[in-house]
Amino acid sequence: MSILSENKIVLNAVAKDKYEAIAIAGQLLVEDNHVTKEYIPKMLEREEVVSTYMGGGLAIPHGTKDAKPYIKSTGLSVVRFPEGVDFGGDEPAFVVIGIAAAGEEHMEVLTNVAMIFTEDDAIERIMNAESPLDIIGIFEGGVEV
Repeated sequence: MSILSENKIVLNAVAKDKYEAIAIAGQLLVEDNHVTKEYIPKMLEREEVVSTYMGGGLAIPHGTKDAKPYIKSTGLSVVRFPEGVDFGGDEPAFVVIGIAAAGEEHMEVLTNVAMIFTEDDAIERIMNAESPLDIIGIFEGGVEV
């Protein structure tokens, strides 16, 4: 099972708020059997404690520490919101990356994802990607576990 695959990428999503956006990203992880459905409320709980908006149009929602029992395997989901979603930052989030990391991989996965987005054009490349395979190409080489 790949940590990022075409079925966990949505190119043209719409959400009324950040909670719906997080639920969409979490549901992709549930559907690909990385997490149980109980993980999504833990992602929403994390957002209540501290925003997962990273700036520059990127949000990286993930579960709280006590969400570990609901994680079956490490996985990522990528949801693109062309209209943006208000995460309470200085600008909307256009890319929401759901993360579930098994075992001790959490910081490593988070760091690898963050490193991809240190490149100035990373969000633009994702926003301009024409297919899920294009997005996978952007992540390959940046996300390894």
